Amino acid sequence: MKKIGKKGWIGIGVVAAIIIVALVKCTGGKKDEKITFDTAKVEKTNIQTSITATGTIEPVTSVTVGTQVSGIVSHLYVDYNSVVKKGQVIAELDRTNLISELNTAKANLSSAQSSLNYQLANYNRYKELHEKGLVSADEYESAKLQYLQAKEQVNSSKENVQKAQTNLGYATITSPIDGVILSKSVEEGQTVAASFNTPELFVIAQDLTDMRVIADIDEADIGGVKEGQRVSFTVDAFPDDQFEGRVTQVRQQATTESNVVTYEVVISAPNADLKLKPGLTANVTIFTLEKNDVLAVPAKALRFQPNEAFLQKGETIEDCEGDHKLWTKEGTVFKAHKVEIGTTNGMMTEIISSIKEGTEVLSDFNISGGAAETEQQQAGNPFMPRPRNNNNKSGQNGGGAPKR
Repeated sequence: MKKIGKKGWIGIGVVAAIIIVALVKCTGGKKDEKITFDTAKVEKTNIQTSITATGTIEPVTSVTVGTQVSGIVSHLYVDYNSVVKKGQVIAELDRTNLISELNTAKANLSSAQSSLNYQLANYNRYKELHEKGLVSADEYESAKLQYLQAKEQVNSSKENVQKAQTNLGYATITSPIDGVILSKSVEEGQTVAASFNTPELFVIAQDLTDMRVIADIDEADIGGVKEGQRVSFTVDAFPDDQFEGRVTQVRQQATTESNVVTYEVVISAPNADLKLKPGLTANVTIFTLEKNDVLAVPAKALRFQPNEAFLQKGETIEDCEGDHKLWTKEGTVFKAHKVEIGTTNGMMTEIISSIKEGTEVLSDFNISGGAAETEQQQAGNPFMPRPRNNNNKSGQNGGGAPKR
């Protein structure tokens, strides 16, 4: 028989020590550990998901009033916040030049009409002479051409008179709608030029009791936004008030700014008390999912799974097949219940069938005492020191007992 040397005995001692430590670790702290379970009731609740954004309040209908003719503003009949009716005169331009242009056009028409009368009589004479063979065909055609040209000149002069009359009418500026003056861009005596662009004189809002919010929704959230969804929003002017509305339009045009893509969503904003003013910033919450009065449990209850490693004496597990389960503890038995789930918002999940309202289900576990409690604390606290070679991983909340 071969003798064991000194180094051999040292090796055997080390192996024995490792075995003893492992046995102590696996069994020594078990008696001191106490496991309790959190429960939740299957009960009716409201499940909601929402997204937030900011937007700008504006009137549903607003019209910019300008002028198609140039001139000096001679009279202004409205100011900011003036209430106006459709067709009401709100401003007038100086008419001196416009009246002069109309008179010139009328004089040109009169001259053209006289020329036409002469050319008509001349044409009739040449026509008779041509029929009798007293003038050549060339002379007759020349007389006819001059008559037709005079006739066209009269028609052109009539159009010029009509245009001058229309321009004169443009000097009187009226409101196109019933509403309220939001902005005024001119003062009396100011000259407006309409050579290239129509100058903006006023902006009129049709009805300030019917407002809307134009909100910018991020591309990551726009997929969940649909017409008809409920919206709540606040404004800084009235921080204690919450306003309600509905999504009325999801616009397809994207806007990209600083590599951020957003889409405009139109939200109704009833404003019977006139608190909402054009231009206010709205802090918007759009409820993309709302299911009221449905059976539900905390989502973490569906992730709960009992572990044989922590079964106490006499406790058993009755499992079942199914993708989604809820667990109850009936005496010493952990029993699985196969369920069908519906919508979820991450916190609560709808339960459609297979379990009664009021049933208490297991949702989490707690370990107190023993080494397992220390391990669980270390897993949940990033500031706790950890062993270098820790092969025992404590379970996450709602994920059942840790494996041993």
